[in-house]
Amino acid sequence: MFPFSGRGLGCLRLCLLRVWAGEATGRWACGTCQSRLYGSGGSQPEVSRSDPARGTLKEWALLVSPFGRLRARLPCHLTVRPLDPLTYPDGDRVLVTVSGVEGGARALAGLQVNYDEAQKEVTIVADVIDHRASVEVNAPLKFDLNIQSSGSGCVKVQNIECDNCKIETEQGTSILQSVKSQKLHVQTIGGKVICLGTIYGNIDIHASDKSTVTVDKLQGSSVNISTEDGLLKVKYLYTESSFLSSAAGDITLGSVHGNITLRSKMGNITVDSSSGCLNALAQQGAIDVYVSQLGKVELKVHKGSILVKVASSLQAYLQLSGKEIDVNSDVHVEEMNEAHRDDGVIITGFLNQTSEHEKWIKADAPKGTIRFRSQSWFQSLKLQD
Repeated sequence: MFPFSGRGLGCLRLCLLRVWAGEATGRWACGTCQSRLYGSGGSQPEVSRSDPARGTLKEWALLVSPFGRLRARLPCHLTVRPLDPLTYPDGDRVLVTVSGVEGGARALAGLQVNYDEAQKEVTIVADVIDHRASVEVNAPLKFDLNIQSSGSGCVKVQNIECDNCKIETEQGTSILQSVKSQKLHVQTIGGKVICLGTIYGNIDIHASDKSTVTVDKLQGSSVNISTEDGLLKVKYLYTESSFLSSAAGDITLGSVHGNITLRSKMGNITVDSSSGCLNALAQQGAIDVYVSQLGKVELKVHKGSILVKVASSLQAYLQLSGKEIDVNSDVHVEEMNEAHRDDGVIITGFLNQTSEHEKWIKADAPKGTIRFRSQSWFQSLKLQD
């Protein structure tokens, strides 16, 4: 649903903007509004509502290049969506609407909305604005984004395609839904990062303090995600190369594909299904991994235990090293060799094969227990549910 339809700005139909999980709510009022479409340059065209009780305080309509960029610096909530392609087939408008509570228009005096034709850049800037205000931008489908949100201001980006997308927040939540970007960078000091639908591109997400990162699906050649004390959770990850790390938060992954590197200092690492190469290291915590299709898997815990579950037909060279090792009787290991040492035991052998070393599973828990189990793909799905 798009907030503008008909001719010109048309009728504002979007009545309620929800920011993730009740973090904040901005209200949008329906009503017929009239405005002119302005050209580019340093002008700042705007239309103000005479009735602030409706919720919409100011509106801008800018004529722009369809392949420009948006730069926003705001201390309030911001939503970016694409234009309605039926109403604006040329994709040459940026529509800006500011909503707030009754009487909030007085707090918008410092808000500046401009378009620089030479730079092909729309700027929306305010150092001080009513924190209850919400800014909604409808931009061309392919539009670069550079957004900074201060305080508790949240950012939501939906269905945008761009070469570069950069989002920085302080305490506010960042929500990305069905975004495609050659380079996507998200950074937060204390807010949440939530990715809905599929996010395409080379992705960098950094969350400090107790910020959490939760993702439906990432797909791209390079993915880099880090947290400090917060949970890092990804349901689906399709990538050529990924590096995911956390200082003290848990790393929880669903189905992952490609070359995956995981690092955790104080948290646990869980992978529901790995297809490809997996390298996981936990300084102090537990590792729980199901290997469905194998490249090379290397798991190590300095202080903790490891649980490895494999598909029953998986073929691999096996090397397990730990204080204690428990291999389930359902696991078929050829040429198994067990070597005891003062501080533990090492088991080597071939899983469902006799000689190949190209694909292997290595697990090392010098101060903990390694448990090795056979598990069907169907069982893995049930456990994920």
